[in-house]
Amino acid sequence: MDFPPLAWQGIVILAIFGISLLIATYSTYAERVIAAFLQDRVGPDRAGPWGLAQPLADAVKLFTKEEFFPAGANKALFVFGPCLAMVTALMASAVIPFGNYLQFGDNVIRLQGIEVNVGMLYVFGIVSLGVYGIMIGGWASNNKFSLLGAIRAASQNISYELAMGLALIAVLMMSGTLSLREITLQQSVAGEWQFWNVVKQPLGFIIFLVCAFAETNRTPFDLPECETELVGGYHTEYSSMKMGLYLFAEYINVFVASAVMSVLYFGGFNFPFQFELRDWLVSAQNLDLVTAQNIISGLGLLTMFGKIFGFIFFFMWVRWTLPRFRYDQLMRLGWTILIPLAIFNILLTGGLITFGVIK
Repeated sequence: MDFPPLAWQGIVILAIFGISLLIATYSTYAERVIAAFLQDRVGPDRAGPWGLAQPLADAVKLFTKEEFFPAGANKALFVFGPCLAMVTALMASAVIPFGNYLQFGDNVIRLQGIEVNVGMLYVFGIVSLGVYGIMIGGWASNNKFSLLGAIRAASQNISYELAMGLALIAVLMMSGTLSLREITLQQSVAGEWQFWNVVKQPLGFIIFLVCAFAETNRTPFDLPECETELVGGYHTEYSSMKMGLYLFAEYINVFVASAVMSVLYFGGFNFPFQFELRDWLVSAQNLDLVTAQNIISGLGLLTMFGKIFGFIFFFMWVRWTLPRFRYDQLMRLGWTILIPLAIFNILLTGGLITFGVIK
């Protein structure tokens, strides 16, 4: 039975959402295992073999905990806040190209939910909306500590989105497109090896990476949920699965940020000598070109997720290595260091493009 192209794309979108949720679920397990390894202690090992059922136990616990609404809270917004945070986190992954394409007969399936020529703008727009979930939850809780955490999240995201956007401009100057798929394909052209953008934009990558930590509210920039100052932060009054949605949204945002950095700076689904390998499969293994390309696309998919998992590990490694910043240090770093550096990087990139040093 032949599926129409729209049906195939629907399957891909559902698969991306499912994978995002699965990775977010087991990121909680990975966080504990990595923390235990770095601190030389035993991690989760009771629920299932090697503790692999621990996320399922956590889900049962969150679903069965008592629903709690603070006195004086706006109940509608109190529920809407975590829902908005979760939905925006999932929507951001829709335009990320996780692989090239698979071909079965006349059906060509792109391993990407939606391909739009303004994909990077879409990601920025959706990620910017995510802070509303935190703001609404903090305000609706009717708790001063929650409100302070929400205000911190809003000011932090505004500050670091400016530097992140400026760092991105340098990449767009070289690529000439906002399409994430085109940016990926430009980093490896058939017949010749192209350097990944991290080689051409090392300063831009460092700025983008630091801003990604702030955008995802991860240590050392997790001031919106600072236990030592705000009891718990914007989610102080939350319990049950509403609390779980906030935690899930954070891990999905880490996954999306890792995927975007892999695409923009590390070639996405490209890997070295992929075209030589494809030609070898055709010539030495007597495979037809379509089958060889499907194999390369499958390897590219694995490569993409390998890069993503590498970045997720780095996020967790930093969490258990660096101390939390003070809030004034956080704001000073964003406004007085990262933004000027990003502007300098734009000027430097423009000069190098003008004189033909980079393309």
